[in-house]
Amino acid sequence: MSSINGADIKKVVVACDAGMGSSVLLTSQMSSSLSPHGVTVEHASVDRIPADADLVLCHSSLVSRARSTRPGTVVVGFQMFMGDPAFARVEQAVRAGETIDD
Repeated sequence: MSSINGADIKKVVVACDAGMGSSVLLTSQMSSSLSPHGVTVEHASVDRIPADADLVLCHSSLVSRARSTRPGTVVVGFQMFMGDPAFARVEQAVRAGETIDD
């Protein structure tokens, strides 16, 4: 299990595999909510997560692959592309400097 303080998060990567566009919409939504806190949000394939990612968001079915791609990086899984509590948890951690675990 990995953890990071929200104040240390500078780059979030939304990782996907299906190519259906939902993750691109999520990237835009998370960028809007996190950019005021100095956090960039990018979209990437789960097999090509950038080395400088501080935190990875991906569908729960992809968590194992994301962790194997970037061992030691916090990977937060979610179930729903819209309104999942994981997104609010990440935003709260960044805003308040709270620890987030995967």
